[in-house]
Amino acid sequence: MKIYFKVILESIRQAFSSLVGNKMRTFLSLLGIAIGIFCIIAVLSAVNSLEQSIKGGLGEMGSDVLIVDVMPWGNDPGDNFWKYLKRPVPTHDDYEAVKRRLGNKAQFALSAFVDSKTIKYKSSSIEGGFCLATSYEYPEVQNINIDKGRYFTPQEYYNGTNKVILGHKIASELFQKLDPMGKNIKMFGQKFQVIGILEEEGDNPFNMFNYDEATWIGYHTAKKYINLKENNRFAAAKLLYAKVREGNDFEDFKDELTGTLRQIRRLKPREENNFAMNELSMLNEVIDSVFGVLYVAGFFIGFFALIVGMISVANIMFVSVKERTSIIGVKKALGAKKGIILLEFLIEAIILCLIGGAMGLTLVFVILKVVSSVLPFAIQATPLFMIIGVVVSIVVGIIAGLIPAYQASRLDPVVAMRQ
Repeated sequence: MKIYFKVILESIRQAFSSLVGNKMRTFLSLLGIAIGIFCIIAVLSAVNSLEQSIKGGLGEMGSDVLIVDVMPWGNDPGDNFWKYLKRPVPTHDDYEAVKRRLGNKAQFALSAFVDSKTIKYKSSSIEGGFCLATSYEYPEVQNINIDKGRYFTPQEYYNGTNKVILGHKIASELFQKLDPMGKNIKMFGQKFQVIGILEEEGDNPFNMFNYDEATWIGYHTAKKYINLKENNRFAAAKLLYAKVREGNDFEDFKDELTGTLRQIRRLKPREENNFAMNELSMLNEVIDSVFGVLYVAGFFIGFFALIVGMISVANIMFVSVKERTSIIGVKKALGAKKGIILLEFLIEAIILCLIGGAMGLTLVFVILKVVSSVLPFAIQATPLFMIIGVVVSIVVGIIAGLIPAYQASRLDPVVAMRQ
């Protein structure tokens, strides 16, 4: 065990001696390893961060929620756009009917998204964002939280009282440093009292619904000012939600809801569904397939860069063997076995590649920090990718040093000492 420890120390010393003695040659050789590690880790980190940002944005919709829409999420919208456009949108009658028939198996909710008009508070006004009109159960099917204030009371909801909950960004821009609670804003030409402020979601550009820019009112209130008639598909984008209650099988309920909607819409047995049943897993499958390709592409970009670095390190090791041929001969003459010589040069190659890998990882941290400061989402190198970088460096070192190390271990001691 002691001899192996000495071999490792000697290999480390030789690696740093080669680095110091031939600075430019070694630096240029290790640059290939550094670039290869940078390409692999940086690309994988960027792809992973983008994937997590997208999935995080979709995470506000639970995995146990079905969303009834006119268009299936798993299809290319351009393929059958006109066919989907002719489908009837989910209606309040649909919502009431499924709630009445299947309310014991799932929590249902209906939402309508409408482009927001100008919102005013005294002399301040803002435009943009969207108006969210929902049924009373909406918070129970979507991950949406009120940071300040309260939700609508049942009386306020069913009576269509002019109460509103504001998104964080809308509230901040409209009221600046003032407390919005209890104040009246003007929307749709009418006064609405602010009763709550939504929790800030942040700058994730992939949020399915950016609630920071929402003005949230009850569905019955919205009907007084927005044309939400069942046949008006252009006034608002409507979605019907169903969150499966505990104790019910998700797939069984999905089939049951499909059958119920067909009955409600009076579809004949051979008629195709005129609605789409969507769920989060459908989007995740699409995302996984796309990012799977990006992961493979990122790996191959780094792989080819590593091949260049590997050849460079192998070249260093061949030169190192040639320069130390006589020393190798002396060591073998004194009893050093082939395995010891082989191990010495392999460890030296691994150390050199680890140094190159460390350069690459340092470059990753610097570049990702700069890029993250200008992108709307953060790119981070996870511990797993750091470990991958170290492991790849070790594997490259073994491959690059194997042939030179084997050549050194096979030298004849007498011939080697003469050289």
